Amino acid sequence: MPTYAYRCTACEHRFDAVQSFSDAALTECPECHGALRKEYGSIGVTFNGSGFYRTDSRGTGGNSSVASASSKSESKSSTSPAPASTGTSTS
Repeated sequence: MPTYAYRCTACEHRFDAVQSFSDAALTECPECHGALRKEYGSIGVTFNGSGFYRTDSRGTGGNSSVASASSKSESKSSTSPAPASTGTSTS
């Protein structure tokens, strides 16, 4: 369950509350019964690794036009006849 930070607009009392996503937001300060506001801060997310790319989370369908173009050029070169050997060995 997420933890939400609240601040009272009257007495500046700050506290955290663990609430479910479906719970209603708190509206009354437990100290002075003033109005509360949710505080939004930076979230603790870190990205580790060498990098994140557009194609990291996609299957082979993400860049299928690029993949098919490169496989076509490879298949053309692999189906071309091999050069004739001269019969001399270089051992």
